[in-house]
Order: sequence, then C-alpha cells, then structure tokens
Amino acid sequence: MSQPRLVRLAETARSPVRFSLDGEELTGLEGDTVLTAILLSRRALRRAEFGPEARAGFCLMGACQDCWIWQEEGGRLRACSTPLRAGMRLRSDAGDWPGAGA
Repeated sequence: MSQPRLVRLAETARSPVRFSLDGEELTGLEGDTVLTAILLSRRALRRAEFGPEARAGFCLMGACQDCWIWQEEGGRLRACSTPLRAGMRLRSDAGDWPGAGA
C-alpha cells in the first residue's frame, strides 16, 4: 500500500470511526469528511473515468464533481462534503451496483 496523501497533525483525540472502502476496513475520526478519512489512509480516492489516473478530489468543497464515491447499496455521494459515519460501506467505482448511473 502506498503512503497516504494526508497526514493528521492536530485533533488526534477525537473518537475513531470505522468504515470500509472496497472491502478494506479503515478508520477515520469523528468529524472527518469521507474524503479526509480516505486520504489519511490512501494516496487517492478513485480512478478517473477517462484514463488510468488516480483522483484525490480537486476543489475539496463540493463544487467540482471530482470526489464522487459510491455506497455499496448503490447511491453515490460527494466524499468532500459528506460526514463520515460509522459502518459506511463504500466503493471507489460504480461497478454494477443499483443506481450506479444516478
């Protein structure tokens, strides 16, 4: 596994929040966004739709459409503006999940 893109320097005493991404169990902290929690564990959020490049979000404030991610049950969400919740089961690509084209 590659080095994470982000390093947490402050607010390390917040409660841990467990979630999964592509079947891998990860941990963020209470108050993190989904994007922050993922980038504290990985270099990228997902692969680009039009090439092999890895994407890690662009604007980080919900304006650019670069951080869409999918829930295992099919719905998608913006990782940069969605608060992390315990037990989230996320996918980095739409795959064949219901609602993947939503």
